[in-house]
Amino acid sequence: MIKTLAKGESGKLIDVYQPGERPQRPLPVVLIWHGLGPDERDILQSLAEEVVARGAVVFASDWRSDAPDGGRADLLNSIRFVLAQAASFGGDPEHFVLAGWSAGAGAAISVALRPELLDGWRPVAAVGIAGHYGLPARTTGETPLDDLAVTSAAPVPIRLIHGTSDVILDVQNSRDFAEVLAARGWPVHLDEVATDHAGVIMTAYNPELNRCVSTASPSAVQGGRVTAESLILAAETGTATK
Repeated sequence: MIKTLAKGESGKLIDVYQPGERPQRPLPVVLIWHGLGPDERDILQSLAEEVVARGAVVFASDWRSDAPDGGRADLLNSIRFVLAQAASFGGDPEHFVLAGWSAGAGAAISVALRPELLDGWRPVAAVGIAGHYGLPARTTGETPLDDLAVTSAAPVPIRLIHGTSDVILDVQNSRDFAEVLAARGWPVHLDEVATDHAGVIMTAYNPELNRCVSTASPSAVQGGRVTAESLILAAETGTATK
């Protein structure tokens, strides 16, 4: 695996993970956003490596929830960066999966619901990891539930992953959102994993550091593998949507 440090349009750092050998054909692209902790792209490394091992190019971008706009510009600029640069890293921008964890989950889902954010562009699929979809998304300022209620966009596949032991954002948030998506005709799949809020991205919360760190605990390893597989399945089932 090759890890490259890049810089996005807004100056935010982006880690790019790609296979060690150049693939024979472009691979699906996955952009993953971290949660509320500012500029914490590094906590996604273990998950990114799992996804790359399954056949994708992964981008993990910094963003700041404490920015005046709540991180909106950082998040949207990272999408523009990936669209422009994916091919140079062996990725196929026409097979672009947008994903986020915790606060990043709602931000990613709402981009799929609101194509006007990026001149009609949408991911082939969106993946929400341990999210709460009744809170305002950092990309739209509205909740994903509200964005879903008013959107006229054609459905794209949505995948949700949530730990059943999550005490930060209860798994019921994803269950409820999956029901609403299905009722509105959106293809949705929910994976529930026996892990906690941090475990779904193969990490554990370290109170001394006040941040998540990689861990080899069995529940987190299993949680991360389920998430990685879901991200790959999202790329395989999605089709480019304009």
